[in-house]
Amino acid sequence: MKTNKSIKIYTFIDSQNLNLGIQNQGWRLDFKKFRIYLEEKYNIDKAFIFIGYLQSNNKLYTFLKRSGYELIFKPTVIDNEGKSKGNVDAELVLYAAKIEFDNYDKAIIVSGDGDFYCLIKFLRQQNKLRNIIIPNHKRYSKLLIPFKKYLRFTNDLKNKLEKRQ
Repeated sequence: MKTNKSIKIYTFIDSQNLNLGIQNQGWRLDFKKFRIYLEEKYNIDKAFIFIGYLQSNNKLYTFLKRSGYELIFKPTVIDNEGKSKGNVDAELVLYAAKIEFDNYDKAIIVSGDGDFYCLIKFLRQQNKLRNIIIPNHKRYSKLLIPFKKYLRFTNDLKNKLEKRQ
């Protein structure tokens, strides 16, 4: 039987869902503070952040790496409105369910996106689901309701995690 200190916990972060979920509440997330929070609160070993790649964001990527994140990039495309899109859902599922699956004991998914329902269900069946951190308690998929006991929200963390000027 493993002790709590020997349990490996990995976090899989949908960066777009996290970022937009926080911004929709009127504040900006300090990603460095968030990484520290994950380590202190959940004793995580690794934090994978899934993000669309734009060459113009290299400064951001360097900052995220220095803050302790492992970056998994998705190529971006330009949509009909001229906005870049980098849908990371498939990569996040692949990493959590296959590529990194044997390397961790528990997983934390950071997203309120119902597209992760199948992954979350799978992780629970495998006894590997630790928590689901939802960026905005007012805007998340109702598909996640069956996992209520695993849900955590960032809404009350503004004072702790807000990016200050």
